[in-house]
Amino acid sequence: MSTANQPTIPATLIPGDGIGPEIVEATVMALDVLGARFDWETCSAGLAGMKEFGDPLPQSTLDSIHRTKLALKGPLETPVGGGYRSSNVRLREEFKLYANVRPAKTIIPGGRYDDIDLVLLRENNEGLYVGFEHYIPIDGDPHAVAMATGVNTRAGCRRIAEYAFDYAVKNGRKKVTIVHKANIMKALTGLFLDTTREVAKKYEGRIECDQRIVDACAMQLVLNPWQFDVIVTTNLFGDILSDEIAGLVGGLGMVPGANIGVEAAIFEAVHGSAPDIAGKGIANPVALMLAAAMMLDHIDRRDLGGRLRQGIDATLNVDKVRTGDLGGTASTKQFTAALIRRLNT
Repeated sequence: MSTANQPTIPATLIPGDGIGPEIVEATVMALDVLGARFDWETCSAGLAGMKEFGDPLPQSTLDSIHRTKLALKGPLETPVGGGYRSSNVRLREEFKLYANVRPAKTIIPGGRYDDIDLVLLRENNEGLYVGFEHYIPIDGDPHAVAMATGVNTRAGCRRIAEYAFDYAVKNGRKKVTIVHKANIMKALTGLFLDTTREVAKKYEGRIECDQRIVDACAMQLVLNPWQFDVIVTTNLFGDILSDEIAGLVGGLGMVPGANIGVEAAIFEAVHGSAPDIAGKGIANPVALMLAAAMMLDHIDRRDLGGRLRQGIDATLNVDKVRTGDLGGTASTKQFTAALIRRLNT
């Protein structure tokens, strides 16, 4: 499909913190070479938002995403312990981004695990990440007891379950595994398990379904990850398991993420801001580039998304241009230049 006569697509661009601006710049360069016609509105969030506006999620950024309903986001820094609340969580709440899609596929063969191709679908708005936390003071200690409340709703569980099975059908997947902890958290994750089982019945004969307790799933992902195809789970478990799954394909620098919601879709690398290497020019931009490929799929430009993935594959495996985390010596700019040469051929 020619890009020449395609209309420009408004989209919000959030460079982010740490290595964010470097990998966002690299990704936008690759998209430009592809001919992806995005009309970017560049906005701040995270630590950059705090420095510029005194707010980690400025109203101008929210307004932009409300307008465009589409965003590509670099990693955002969140203080550990105190400080401001995660901007990522606030974005999920603001735009009802209920489905977190994290595919993991082997790109560089020959590692400890090979031929990995699985997708984790994580419920993104509920569970133990709702932020209902407080302290109880005892004997002069204001933080003597810490309490957190998890919340799952039937509607929220049904929505992510339906998304997971629909995703499996549309993408030619064979099996969905429900991951839970209903043996212990019988109400909180029991509701998730029961509701997802109900949804699974509608897909009998088309999509196989099984279930795993989360700790058993974590072990089996290490012993035999090839038994899994699509995994659907709750917020906290999905956060943890997706990082474990990233380890099967070379680390967080190789895994993209999509946040799909009722009102918008936001695409990102799943890794953090890596402030220790920020400004050194050595960051691996592949995860964000793969997220951009997912973004192209989302706007029905799978042709461009496929070209970007093929270019990344060839740059890594034919040209052998790799950043340090992948055993190479290329800088971010050198990898990007090699990818652009591939995209231009």
